[in-house]
Amino acid sequence: RMAGAAPLIPALDDLTGSVLSDPAGRQAAGDGSTGRPWTGGGKVTATTGKVFLTLDGRDFTCSAAVVPADNRDTVITAGHCLKDGTGAWTENWVFVPGYDDGESPRGRYTARQMFVAPQWSDQGDDSYDFGMAVLNRSGGEHVQNRVGAQPIAFGAEPGETTYAFGYPATGRFEGRRLHYCSGPTVEDDGGTTAEGMACAMTEGSSGGPWLSGFDEESGTGTVVSVISFRYADDTRTHYGPHLGGAARKLFERAQSY
Repeated sequence: RMAGAAPLIPALDDLTGSVLSDPAGRQAAGDGSTGRPWTGGGKVTATTGKVFLTLDGRDFTCSAAVVPADNRDTVITAGHCLKDGTGAWTENWVFVPGYDDGESPRGRYTARQMFVAPQWSDQGDDSYDFGMAVLNRSGGEHVQNRVGAQPIAFGAEPGETTYAFGYPATGRFEGRRLHYCSGPTVEDDGGTTAEGMACAMTEGSSGGPWLSGFDEESGTGTVVSVISFRYADDTRTHYGPHLGGAARKLFERAQSY
């Protein structure tokens, strides 16, 4: 079932309808890596992982990253990788840190609790398309103890150059290995509070971390957002929600679980 899982594609009718009427008004993010395989190694290869889940009876994939938490069991991802907006919660949720071409070198971690913001759960508001999953131990070990974690910042703006990591699985991508984008970001002009980045990564990368202050040699940075959505009329840019007060409250609740 994991091998046959498809990338999860969020429903974006509310967003695409608002921009298709005025495509000339779109602002693209700047240049940078737009979806190359990550070959630099470092901590990001261990703390980022592929997610497998079931939604309404179908199997899908997303991405996620470990963040430092009191329970040492918490990962951040996109809200739509946990709950279909105002619809159903996902099931059979499994995080595979360091996933590489079908291999699970650092174990497989099932979720014991999932958290999304009320703005996402009750309204499907894409400005709040983020969430936290609390994991069970694998082989008796906490995920954070095994792979480490990337620091997370709340209320922070993306840096001059931001990196995004995930497991894209449609188009020219196959979801087998970690890929990345990097470059400057711009504010979304489509009605959300998200930031946009030039990036060709496709579905399956949803939920992967945006890292500011990223050091390519060590593979470390600070999580400031997650891969969330892109507009139908602009496949060159993907967007990540602002992690403000609502995200902080969600994290505090998750790490205490």
